[in-house]
Amino acid sequence: MTARAAPHVIGRGRALASTVLRTVAGDRGAVAAEFAVALPAVVLVVLLASSALGACAMQVRLQDAAADAARLASRGEDPGRIAQPVAEVGGTVAVSTRGDLICVTATAGAGIIPVTLTAGSCALDGGR
Repeated sequence: MTARAAPHVIGRGRALASTVLRTVAGDRGAVAAEFAVALPAVVLVVLLASSALGACAMQVRLQDAAADAARLASRGEDPGRIAQPVAEVGGTVAVSTRGDLICVTATAGAGIIPVTLTAGSCALDGGR
């Protein structure tokens, strides 16, 4: 191994420059090691963020399906037809009446994240 020549520095600066050069030469591979430690954390954050976005998209689809199911229920459609829009997004449906309204509650899982999503919608009962 060849010794590196320290730059020309006057007085105490020479010792400092020599120490800096030894430190830099001794840190070989430090960036790779730090990258290897940080990479799993970055991958985890990206996966969690994409899972959260997927859950948000699923919530929107579930809300749209609940609204469609409420409209079908208010027209007096059969229960299998009412459940179809919610089943297409992977959810289950519950129908209830509240006065002049027919309300639908749709429930589905969020995919990778262990969260249950719920959406509800009501429509004026026009089938009676």
